[in-house]
Amino acid sequence: MTKHRRQENATARRFAAASALAVGATVVAPAAANAASFTVPSTDFSVDLPDLGIIPGYDFVQNIASFDQGAQSAEFTPAAVSELSTSALGEDRSAAIPAPASSVGQSIVDVARSKIGSPYVYGASGPNAFDCSGFTSWVYSQVGKAIPRTSQAQASAGTPVAYEDLQPGDIVAFYGGASHVGIYAGNGMIIDALNSGIPVGERPLDMMPFHSAVRF
Repeated sequence: MTKHRRQENATARRFAAASALAVGATVVAPAAANAASFTVPSTDFSVDLPDLGIIPGYDFVQNIASFDQGAQSAEFTPAAVSELSTSALGEDRSAAIPAPASSVGQSIVDVARSKIGSPYVYGASGPNAFDCSGFTSWVYSQVGKAIPRTSQAQASAGTPVAYEDLQPGDIVAFYGGASHVGIYAGNGMIIDALNSGIPVGERPLDMMPFHSAVRF
């Protein structure tokens, strides 16, 4: 029975020593031929293991980070395991997701909507009353864009946009000769200063004959 206990104790010590090597314990040089001590990482715990020196391959352990006897390799250090886990989860911590920003076109629409209800006055260019091209030129000026004053000049100065490619903020011209302009608001709607007695408002794009559209 006593012999059996000694064998169990020796086996337990060997297992503890091998486990210490596997998790990265700090190994201190042997005090005797088959003895050494180890310190558990991140603790002050240290213990002497008389049989540590008889573990196969022990003599080749220079530092625990490079220990490679088939049980551990450089690819499975804690940092590598962390990288592997991150990769497996499809995470990319190096790229931050930028906060969404309103486009210039949407900013133009927002300014135009802020003037809904303002009166139409022929020749007026805001900020309290407008005609059609006075309205579009004033709205654009509020987002830092200078455009021509008249409807015909606006229709010919910007970059042409096809009807099916309209985006919020584009200027839409109507009737022959581009005699009226408004601002495309999206979803088939425009905002414009329509005519005397009718205040600035949001109306269907197709309520007037389409002439052309431009983007600045």
